[in-house]
Amino acid sequence: MFRVLVVHGPNLNMLGVREPARYGVLTLSELDDRIIEIGKKEGAKIETFQSNLEGELINKIQSSHGTFDGMVINPAGLTHTSVVIRDAILAVGIPTIEVHLSNIYSREDFRKISLLSDIVVGQITGLGHHSYFLGVIGILAHLKTQASVTTKDKK
Repeated sequence: MFRVLVVHGPNLNMLGVREPARYGVLTLSELDDRIIEIGKKEGAKIETFQSNLEGELINKIQSSHGTFDGMVINPAGLTHTSVVIRDAILAVGIPTIEVHLSNIYSREDFRKISLLSDIVVGQITGLGHHSYFLGVIGILAHLKTQASVTTKDKK
């Protein structure tokens, strides 16, 4: 059973309240429940975490080393500014998929830059809550493929 950490960055605790036309009407708790259910259906254990504090996000990412097989992260506004989140993901070395509710490439110029895009397995952006759902399915597919390749290499 794969273990996947889903990390939500700043302001995502305000889902359902903050700009629902852009970010949707699901609350973070409702979103987490759906993410965990998808994980169960796929035979995975999902843990979710949200913080508005960059240091807490870094600590959680660092604690994933040796505990989780993969990660899905929405760094929110820190996507465009946080070298330390990038460094933490690189340090733990677990496959990661970056997700965004809105299409960051159709927004303000500063949002079009992701400091993670070149180090993650993939990026899903602009599909609302489905970005997370596809991110979980995507990271699990990646992990299964990697496990299959590793098994074949051992034969």
